[in-house]
Amino acid sequence: MTNDPTGRRKPETEAVHRGEGAPVGAAPLTTPIYATTTFRFDSTADFQRYLGGDAERYIYSRYANPTIQTAEAKLAALEGAEAALVLSSGQAATTTALFGLLASGDELVVSSASYGGTLHLVGDHLSRFGVGVRYASTDELARPESLLTARTRVLWCESPTNPTLRCVDLARVASTCRAAGVVSVVDNTFASPINQRPVTLGIDLVMHSATKYLNGHSDVTAGALAGGRTLIDRLWGARKLMGGVLDPMAAHALSRGLKTLPVRVERHNENARRVAEWLEASSLVARVFYPGLPSHPDHELARRQMTGFGGMVCFEARGGFEGACRFYDRISLIQRAASLGGVESLCSLPVLTSQYGLSDEQLAAAGVTRGMVRLSIGLEHVDDLLADLAQALG
Repeated sequence: MTNDPTGRRKPETEAVHRGEGAPVGAAPLTTPIYATTTFRFDSTADFQRYLGGDAERYIYSRYANPTIQTAEAKLAALEGAEAALVLSSGQAATTTALFGLLASGDELVVSSASYGGTLHLVGDHLSRFGVGVRYASTDELARPESLLTARTRVLWCESPTNPTLRCVDLARVASTCRAAGVVSVVDNTFASPINQRPVTLGIDLVMHSATKYLNGHSDVTAGALAGGRTLIDRLWGARKLMGGVLDPMAAHALSRGLKTLPVRVERHNENARRVAEWLEASSLVARVFYPGLPSHPDHELARRQMTGFGGMVCFEARGGFEGACRFYDRISLIQRAASLGGVESLCSLPVLTSQYGLSDEQLAAAGVTRGMVRLSIGLEHVDDLLADLAQALG
């Protein structure tokens, strides 16, 4: 959407996505990278047309940029949402959403099984501005009506969660929050909009670390928010003032990654299913966490609200933290690296990465043990992945 200094946002036009303005016969197949910080005007009248809401005109790339808007339009369509914003990282998206929706005296209900960066932001910073914070376990989120008070303004959760892949009944959360006037927000990073579309289940706002599956190639840091137009307009103002807009170069790379998202996620889903089933059949691991397995506590819920179970697999190594470290040090094809959602398979130990620095109480609330290993299953041939798992565990 285009915008103006007064804070209004105006709908995108097809001209942005058709690449209009190019010479006749030279309309680009892909959206050009508008690598400019500012846009020029021909006259005072031209500038006044912009101020009057002309969607063909721009002023400054922190406000709006055609390349960025193209990525936003694609993301909104993928999520089944009215509008979307892209930001400089998933953490920027989280910060913009929370600071844009909450004020001093409000209360936030947040899943205790959330990404560690979210929990640190909430506990170390948001609480300093007079926002009350209440943490809820995954089991408590199954009864969201018991969590909300008169002060609650936002409920934030992940589904599936990081790293145990627990699932939350999103339709129930959405209907409960809507009845109470509470904004429901779901971190949909692990599922991607190919496997799960929370907006269609009634959720108000979806957040992504677009660094992961949406981009999919481990070469762009980005975040995204998608939801109703009124809510996104409100958060656009917060993004403009907080400065977390995505760079046009990165927005172009994100748009390119989105073109292959469905085929990539299909392969992620299939490889992860095979890996999870192999691990569960092995006597070399203590427990496997994957929502596609009938043994997973939320398997039936995942079947109802997801169309695929994702590329993330978590397991608990025998021997606790030492056993997890032995496996981590022995892998060969699977790469030792943080993050997830790229074409390469990655391995991390949650207590050293996403849950690093959390207390034993916080780890227990999130269902995380020190022997857990998190795998982001990539696009390699599954037989090669299973061979690497076998040698590393053996």
